[in-house]
Amino acid sequence: MGHFTGPRSKIARRFGEPVFGPDKVLDRRAYPPGQHGPVKRRRKMSEYGVQLREKQKAKAIYGMREKQFRLFFERAKAQKGITGDKLLAMCETRLDNIVYRLGLAATRAGARQLVTHRHVTVNGKVCNVPSATVNAGDVVSVREKDRDMIAVADALKRRTSPAVTWLSWDEATMQGTLLSAPERAEIPEDIEVQLIVEFFSR
Repeated sequence: MGHFTGPRSKIARRFGEPVFGPDKVLDRRAYPPGQHGPVKRRRKMSEYGVQLREKQKAKAIYGMREKQFRLFFERAKAQKGITGDKLLAMCETRLDNIVYRLGLAATRAGARQLVTHRHVTVNGKVCNVPSATVNAGDVVSVREKDRDMIAVADALKRRTSPAVTWLSWDEATMQGTLLSAPERAEIPEDIEVQLIVEFFSR
């Protein structure tokens, strides 16, 4: 099954959170989508439903499909440490997410488009794979000849500094560097990773 192509606000309302960034629709309709509107008495969600919902939310935030997300989980489970934390760290170090965290694009979808259209380099080489893993010490930048693009120029004007501490930004060279893999406390996303681990461990 492909990506959902309908209104993103509908997905945000389903989770009750601005998973794609600030959303005015959530202010007007702070209830899940559906033909019955803001029904006060909704059935209590089962344990499985809570776990599934959290997994779906994480997928929506990072723009990943089911097969790829499950693959990330299997890789995280094979590593030493807390599986859920490793899973989130792997999602955060995807190239499209790094471009987004550096402020080179306003959204992850915009960052993914920059990557697929070959506007982004990793260590000086063009990389058009959004899911590519960025390692500690890797340098990410927009190609010099593409920095005059309207979307890129606007993003660069709006950005101040990376939104996280595990990235650095060199204003002179317009390059960002991944300092280290992020710890769970350094990742701002509101995701209950233990619920995702429990879902895949059923």
